[in-house]
Amino acid sequence: MDTMRDRFISTTAELLDEDPRIAVVLAEISGDGFERAGQRHPDRVVNVGIREQLLVGVGGGIALTGLRPIVHTFASFLVERPFEQVKLDFGHQGVGGVLVSAGASYDWPAAGLTHMSPGDVALMDTLDGWSVHVPGHPDEAEALLRHSAAGDGRDYLRLSLQSNERPRPVTGSGFLSVRQGRAGVVIAVGPMLDSVLSATEDLDTTVLYATTVRPFDAASVRRAVADGATADVVIVEPYLAGTSTAAANDALAEIPHRVLGLGVARRELRRYGRIEEHLAAQKLDPESLRERISVFLAR
Repeated sequence: MDTMRDRFISTTAELLDEDPRIAVVLAEISGDGFERAGQRHPDRVVNVGIREQLLVGVGGGIALTGLRPIVHTFASFLVERPFEQVKLDFGHQGVGGVLVSAGASYDWPAAGLTHMSPGDVALMDTLDGWSVHVPGHPDEAEALLRHSAAGDGRDYLRLSLQSNERPRPVTGSGFLSVRQGRAGVVIAVGPMLDSVLSATEDLDTTVLYATTVRPFDAASVRRAVADGATADVVIVEPYLAGTSTAAANDALAEIPHRVLGLGVARRELRRYGRIEEHLAAQKLDPESLRERISVFLAR
């Protein structure tokens, strides 16, 4: 199976052929993958080199001309390093575009903290008007990319090497109900779905699948807890723990509830390791999730 990043490259090359609005802005990362597309569309494939602030600034400038820019690099270089440009050159200018990241929270552990970005979604959450998509499979990444490219708003698409075994239907909005239960609601974000389903296999829980996390689908969460006088909700996110707990609390403001946010801890793990070892260290593997969810629901 190809990776989400592989699928992003092939799909974006097709979008360049299909839609004259589309332009791609790169900062060396994935540049080789767009070599042929750049030969076909030299005016709409721009590689600015290792200049991430310029990357986002050029994307915002292209948007001002009426084109639909797709701006791509690692998450730490796309959201964190040029955050001022994201805030001003897109948000303040009132233009749209698609930011597509790779690397996620720790997809390349050997590169160290410079290439890790567990706080990217929380940082984007400080800005107004952004849709945030977190696919859990390459097919979902393609669907969400096409959805975002066809629109006019501001979209952040977070790609990862982590993937669920099979894709689910995605529309670019709302949560999908995967399993029904009565003892609590677990929201699995993107590539965490398989681990959540394994962890809750014999627990009487509802499982919601979230691939578009902003806007937060408050209506689906309220429907999932509608039958109870109180609500217990667990959110399992592949980035900073607690990123969506405030949104869940707001969704359930009118009923008694508890919310547990599980994700990547703030502490820095200073050993490279492998992705699987980072998942275990963050207690996001199925065994750890089962214990944490079970203890929370039993209280």
